[in-house]
Amino acid sequence: MKEFFNVRKLFAAVADNALYVAGFAGVIVAMFVVAVLLEKAAQKKRGVKEPIFHVRKMAVVGMFSALSAILMLFEFPVPFAPSFYELDFSELPIMIGAFAYGPAAGVMMEFIKILLKLFIKGTSTAFVGDLANFAVGCSLILPASVIYSFRKTKKTAVISCIAGTLILTVFGTAFNAVYLLPAFSKMFGMPLEKILAMGKEINPLMTGDNIISFVAACVAPLNLLKGVCVSVVTLLIYKPLSPILKAGRRGE
Repeated sequence: MKEFFNVRKLFAAVADNALYVAGFAGVIVAMFVVAVLLEKAAQKKRGVKEPIFHVRKMAVVGMFSALSAILMLFEFPVPFAPSFYELDFSELPIMIGAFAYGPAAGVMMEFIKILLKLFIKGTSTAFVGDLANFAVGCSLILPASVIYSFRKTKKTAVISCIAGTLILTVFGTAFNAVYLLPAFSKMFGMPLEKILAMGKEINPLMTGDNIISFVAACVAPLNLLKGVCVSVVTLLIYKPLSPILKAGRRGE
């Protein structure tokens, strides 16, 4: 009988990559500390004082994290990038939850989403892809929710989504060029030139043979598309959901 969630394989992968996993954990802790500090600053500016986590918030965080993990399983190919780049909408529940409960909840949901994914599917990239997913997801969720936390108006919501999308596009594109593509090339023994050739074959907008041309033509549009889609749907459905999510809260 197949072992449920492949727990043994996951723990074996953790043991084999202990130093990398420790670094991964350090990134998560750093992101969470930054989120808590910024959330406290936003509460102080708005004259609101409430715990970073409470029972209702934790329940919603758990529910939205699970929904995000499910959405992460549904990936869609895009016509302008190689097949290993796919679009998913796992950040949508997290963005809504972070708007309602703050950036610390957003970072926590990103972490739980990755954790659930690891238990369900394991890792095929020695945690490199999982760290990338967490970092790139936070590059959208963290700035957007921080800006919205300081002033919760419709105008600020639009500004925060635009800022989050732009930061996601710039950071995600640079992260691929500097770290992710070289790491995958080394890990799978595939020359970087071959990866770049795959991009040039599928995307005529990639005019050069270098990594900058690749990420500009293939990665940046993917990140921009994801940010725009998540932002638009969030702006459309957050307001109707807001009274339910904020029920019983004070200071809003």
